[in-house]
Amino acid sequence: MSQANILVVDNEPNIRRVLKGLLEQKSYHVFEAEDGVDALTLLKKEEIHTIITDLKMPNLDGLGLLQALSSQYPDIPVIMITAHQTVDSAIRAMKMGALDYISKPFDRDEMLMIVRKALEHYQKRKQMPWDEALNSDLVTQSPQMQSIKSIIQKVADSPSTVIITGESGTGKELVAKALHDLSQRKEKAFIAINCSAIPATLIESELFGYEKGAFTGAVTSKPGRFELADEGTLFLDEIAEIPLELQAKLLRAIQENEIERVGGLKSKKINIRLIVATNRDLKGDVESGRFRQDLFYRLNVVPIELPPLRNRKEDFEPLVDFFIQKYNKRLEKRIKAIDTHALDVLKEYHWPGNIRQLENVIERMVLLSEGTTLQVSNIPDEISQITSISIPAFHPDKLSKTGSFKDIVKETTGHVERNLILKALEETHGNVSRAAKNLGISRKSLQNKMKEYGVLKP
Repeated sequence: MSQANILVVDNEPNIRRVLKGLLEQKSYHVFEAEDGVDALTLLKKEEIHTIITDLKMPNLDGLGLLQALSSQYPDIPVIMITAHQTVDSAIRAMKMGALDYISKPFDRDEMLMIVRKALEHYQKRKQMPWDEALNSDLVTQSPQMQSIKSIIQKVADSPSTVIITGESGTGKELVAKALHDLSQRKEKAFIAINCSAIPATLIESELFGYEKGAFTGAVTSKPGRFELADEGTLFLDEIAEIPLELQAKLLRAIQENEIERVGGLKSKKINIRLIVATNRDLKGDVESGRFRQDLFYRLNVVPIELPPLRNRKEDFEPLVDFFIQKYNKRLEKRIKAIDTHALDVLKEYHWPGNIRQLENVIERMVLLSEGTTLQVSNIPDEISQITSISIPAFHPDKLSKTGSFKDIVKETTGHVERNLILKALEETHGNVSRAAKNLGISRKSLQNKMKEYGVLKP
């Protein structure tokens, strides 16, 4: 993001001035509003990437603003500031959609860290697959997704821990949200945290909270995500990124149903439903010593593995149709359909970025299309011209000279996948786990592909 636009909403001019100065030092562009009403008026004129708002304000307070934002501007993350240091207000704000919560007087470094996290969340949210499709109904025409939907329905109301695995972009957070929404905890908080987005030095205080004076900059006490999720659901995305030294404390919290804040002297009982996700091969991390075996077994109670888009052919056309309608509305376009030839090209592409990548491609096609039907000419070159990808030992002249267009594309895709795998294995000296990580797929997926293409470790 070249220049991020931050909106500061507070009825105290001094607070706005302090935040404006702090944020402009980091080259952020800052807008100001005195209350929620002014903020909503400004949002009609300017593109805002993150909102920092006070809780207590005249006319329209922070919670009222949050409620309006959730329906009108759901992609914009909100950071709530308040002098009222209660877990209840934090839970209420985050349940209504606030990304994070910070108390007055706030620490400048902590504020900047939260703002960076919010901007990363904004970019991720703009790319999030299924965000609306899941609310209407999970796209489950493929056998794999039918099976996953059945598992979700069976275990949603269970207190058992669920671990969701799959490649990046397959919709793990949306499945976690579905598990929460179908449970008796649906009226309570759903708290999500991306463990890879938090610096290793701060993740303990993010998860468990901290007491005043626990470390430099801890000018107030703050509840962690475990406390905020009490009686509700806690979703830990990218669980494999939890530092090894913190995994023992996480295991104790899960087993004992209690946590202790950083710098605290007493434990606090909690009642949460824990859901975790990863695109890594946790079994491989256990074998290499990067992840505790006892924690892995404690998490791996109900595993749900999301298939990559290339293995969900029955879901492809409904997803394309959904994204066309979504971006028709957002971009004020009138695309009625996609050409059969163009759909065939998209179907045969290998989609390393999965549904997230598909959504981005359809958005681009809808935006640039001049007619009412999406054509092959609207497809980005990196997808339509597969044979132009520079891969060692790939010779297009060796492809079949006969067969349908789909057969030729399928054969080409196979050549590309096989050579990508060979290259990744060569670069990692035959380490399957590392090769899978570099390719952005699970170790199991890579092993299946190696078997399919007859690839042996070098």
